Amino acid sequence: MMSMKCQNLDFSRLGPDFAAFGFSYNASFDRYMIGKRCNGVPRAVQNGYGAQRLFCFRQDIGATEASIEGVAPIPAPLEEVKTGSRSPISLVNLFELVADDLIILNNNLQSIVGADNPVLMSAAEQIFSAGGKRMRPALVFLVSRATAEFVGLKDLTKEHRRLGEIIEMIHTASLIHDDVLDESDMRRGKETVHQLYGTRAAVLAGDFMFAQSSWYLANLENLEVIKLISQVIKDFASGEIKQASSLFNCDVGLDEYLTKSYYKTASLIAASTKGASIFSGVNSDTSEHMYQYGKNLGLSFQVVDDILDFTQSTEQLGKPAGSDLAKGNLTAPVIFALDKEPKLRNIIDSEFCESGSLDEAIELVKRCGGIEKAQALAKEKADLAIQSLQCLPSSSFRLALEEMVQYNLERIE
Repeated sequence: MMSMKCQNLDFSRLGPDFAAFGFSYNASFDRYMIGKRCNGVPRAVQNGYGAQRLFCFRQDIGATEASIEGVAPIPAPLEEVKTGSRSPISLVNLFELVADDLIILNNNLQSIVGADNPVLMSAAEQIFSAGGKRMRPALVFLVSRATAEFVGLKDLTKEHRRLGEIIEMIHTASLIHDDVLDESDMRRGKETVHQLYGTRAAVLAGDFMFAQSSWYLANLENLEVIKLISQVIKDFASGEIKQASSLFNCDVGLDEYLTKSYYKTASLIAASTKGASIFSGVNSDTSEHMYQYGKNLGLSFQVVDDILDFTQSTEQLGKPAGSDLAKGNLTAPVIFALDKEPKLRNIIDSEFCESGSLDEAIELVKRCGGIEKAQALAKEKADLAIQSLQCLPSSSFRLALEEMVQYNLERIE
């Protein structure tokens, strides 16, 4: 049988609209995505009496089949299935399943932001055209469709779609504010909003998006989801306060790091995936599994991002390498390395006052096994995310959710 291969496409060659699923409507992108629909994804085949067999063609593990009423067996941990050669997983391929949903999201976001706010429109355009992956709304739609199939819904509801839009507005607002607080000049290789339009305009743009998302959230008229997403906005502030109060603090432990990472990154992803399942009408156990999936995927993503801050170049990151450490934000690789190397503590305590001390600290983190231990932590959270998907029946949407986890780990391979 033919293996499924995911081309590792270079987003930059396809233009910013394609790479970012940006605000600018791009007809050629739409035609490309729709034309690629269902190419190289699992195929579900009816097997009588309503049961489904899912044939998953993957180069690393060959053809697999699940036929017990559509429910797949529990997979092995991720490191156990990464045998043999395989093409890297591409977000383009993963998002093919929800490409039409993302196009609708694009159009709706344009009308939500409104053409009568030119500065806001320009600010949002700047964020989205800088290579954003639109991962969060894509996760909303993938979980929505995976759980909708579970309960027999034939299509997404308007609440599913609105949730995706709200999540993207909240995420965009948080990026604009983060860049102001971190005094970041670059994001994904482009100037940040406050660099282009000034701090005042950037803060107001972020505030507007938070307010607009809250308005649409209230109009969903689902108290459980309203509480869930409102908590996310509170978590953002809590995460920033925790980070600001612990800069250059070498006594920060792993638990505190994970709590901060949850507030700043995983909370929004967890709320996205749980909220999507709530609107599908699944039971509370399933929605809690979707929450745990999003939480652990989000934590794994944050750990991987923190590893890349040490292992990638400034050109690859789109910002100065080692920038978190330079600002005193101690992440997983540093926390693990501090247990092994007392000299690293002395350098951090000095706040890199001596020339070359930052480069020395980065080298110590690499030499003391901080990167490897952080990689193990990212894989641990990834395995927990995969386990949370076992409540769902086999489908192309569930497979895409699983491969989203693997895609993240591939960034540090």
